[in-house]
Amino acid sequence: MYKIDSPHATEFIDDAEIKATLEYAEANKNNIELVDSLITKASFCKGLSHREAAVLLLCHDPQARERIHNLAREVKKRFYGNRIVLFAPLYLSNYCVNGCVYCPYHAKNTQLPRKKLTQDEVRSETIALQDLGHKRLALESGEHPVETPIEYILECIHTIYTTHHKHGSIRRVNVNIAATTVENYKKLKDAGIGTYILFQETYHKENYERLHPTGPKSDYAWHTEAMDRAQTAGIDDVGCGVLFGLSPYAYDFVGMLMHAEHLEACFGVGPHTISVPRIRPADDIDPRAFPNAVADEDFLHIIACIRLAVPYTGMIISTRESPAVRAEALHLGISQISGGSRTSVGGYAESDKDTAQFETNDTRSLDQVIAWLIDMGYIPSFCTACYRAGRTGDRFMSICKSGQIHTCCTPNAIMTLKEYLVDYASPETRKKGEALIQQSLMLINNVKIRQLTEEHLTEIETGERDFRF
Repeated sequence: MYKIDSPHATEFIDDAEIKATLEYAEANKNNIELVDSLITKASFCKGLSHREAAVLLLCHDPQARERIHNLAREVKKRFYGNRIVLFAPLYLSNYCVNGCVYCPYHAKNTQLPRKKLTQDEVRSETIALQDLGHKRLALESGEHPVETPIEYILECIHTIYTTHHKHGSIRRVNVNIAATTVENYKKLKDAGIGTYILFQETYHKENYERLHPTGPKSDYAWHTEAMDRAQTAGIDDVGCGVLFGLSPYAYDFVGMLMHAEHLEACFGVGPHTISVPRIRPADDIDPRAFPNAVADEDFLHIIACIRLAVPYTGMIISTRESPAVRAEALHLGISQISGGSRTSVGGYAESDKDTAQFETNDTRSLDQVIAWLIDMGYIPSFCTACYRAGRTGDRFMSICKSGQIHTCCTPNAIMTLKEYLVDYASPETRKKGEALIQQSLMLINNVKIRQLTEEHLTEIETGERDFRF
């Protein structure tokens, strides 16, 4: 039975409700009158239900799809402007006790060299990332109760936050680790993490259990209910996502929106971010073994439909995707991207590919990614102000939904871009960035904030750092 506010995974992600939703969407996908009414409803930026969004997802009428995509561009710009937030993943360990069949970290993979960073190595990786210009990290680790207990993760977070090099500092550490207890989530909260991220992988329970045959992650309910435990522990910024290609994409699309609706119903705030990774080649993993692979056209349509369904949510795309796909995804709804990423343990300081989790499709340096964003008219942002000012959870969402977030975010993006240009950029990128900053200052409507931003830009030139609204 479907119960949106139930604490039980099989009730708030109800298989019968997903199947009924998909049947309804299939029956109405050519109902242009209904599709048009849903597009109109989405234009008010209040979101769509999982059933309404599914109709748009399955609609293949070319003109209707064009309208959906055009509106997604408009909605994305209305909430997030032309800012794109940058981050990098930091892999701490590839030791893992789980048996996930799509991940090379699975416990039975004897060909993979196992590695765990020492605290000195964590410090070296942090410095290497700081020297690239990064301010925001996403910690990644395999699940292993002996090699990577919660105490190890907490020690790594402390090392990262206390490592400063030249002008470099990591100002926000998001954490993507295995589902854990309320007690451990409280420890992560006390450690000052930003967003707790956990990919569901797939909401299809039968497929989930087949893909996760062994290890703690094999418990579907424990994994799916993790966001509830994190929220209960006080972590009010949580990030969801599925690995598209593990199950039919429409099923996981609906399941993910139902999860967002559940969090909103129970805790008053939906996911802070939604990630959209696709299955990729990796050591010991052949993506051809997964028949539900998602084509580029469908993948981009998924992104557009998510943006209309949950307009307030930050959307993340990684270097799994090619520059061409990432460019189009940015227009349709993505607001955060990784840049200059390494998916191996210790990959920034030593470029070790043997421990990589998956192959990247965008191998450009961070500076090249920054220049690319500027060329497209985006403001590359390293801003972490909301998290550090306490604008998280429902406080962030209320500002975001009201449209007032631009008052803070545009000047903060401009100032963090200035820091990057002064400290790390190549001469070509700096020239482009300085021109963009001058253009972007005109986007700040509040005269006092614009003047103060200009003053801070001058102070950044003289060595001051970390201004924020």
